[in-house]
Amino acid sequence: MSETKEESLFEAPPMGEQERMVEAILFASVEPVTIKELSDRMPHGADPAEALVYLKKRYEGRGVHLVRVGDAWAMRTAGDLGFLMQKETVETRKLSRAAIETLAIVAYHQPVTRAEIEEIRGVSVSRGTVDQLIEMEWIRFGRRRMTPGRPVTFVVTQNFLDHFGLENARDLPGLKELRSAGLLDNRPLPGAALNGDDEDDEDESPEGQNELFED
Repeated sequence: MSETKEESLFEAPPMGEQERMVEAILFASVEPVTIKELSDRMPHGADPAEALVYLKKRYEGRGVHLVRVGDAWAMRTAGDLGFLMQKETVETRKLSRAAIETLAIVAYHQPVTRAEIEEIRGVSVSRGTVDQLIEMEWIRFGRRRMTPGRPVTFVVTQNFLDHFGLENARDLPGLKELRSAGLLDNRPLPGAALNGDDEDDEDESPEGQNELFED
């Protein structure tokens, strides 16, 4: 009898209640939350992965969607309603061409070393550009290459995926889509994989005199 009572203490809540728990956690979280993090916060025996399936279906077609970001989940405004969140008083500053190229190369070629970024761009990459992209939490250090010198690699972060509404890097748009969205100008990015030569490309000095943002 005592064993039965003990087992009842650890009985998982009904799935409907688990959905509510997951919904509450995600609603209160600024950053995407992993299934493990959900499991750690929910009662013993709960199945957050299954609760997410039901919750995602329940939010289909609504103004807020349940979206996957890498290996985590988050509540986000429906993409077609993003215009409602815009404020005309917010100043928009475009990334510099050097920063856009560096970020694009990391996103489309990750994991990639600094030397490989420079080879694709055709010019040196300033420490300032890379450091500021890291500070923005859009790129991070990846694994070191098992080659002489064991150079560090760079990869995009979960924050990058979340900012651009991507589940993973395989969802990255093509160059045509990037340009139509105003994220790139009409000049081609340098490097064979991103379509060749660019005589107008601005070089970067070793001191990193080019800024991350355009004025």
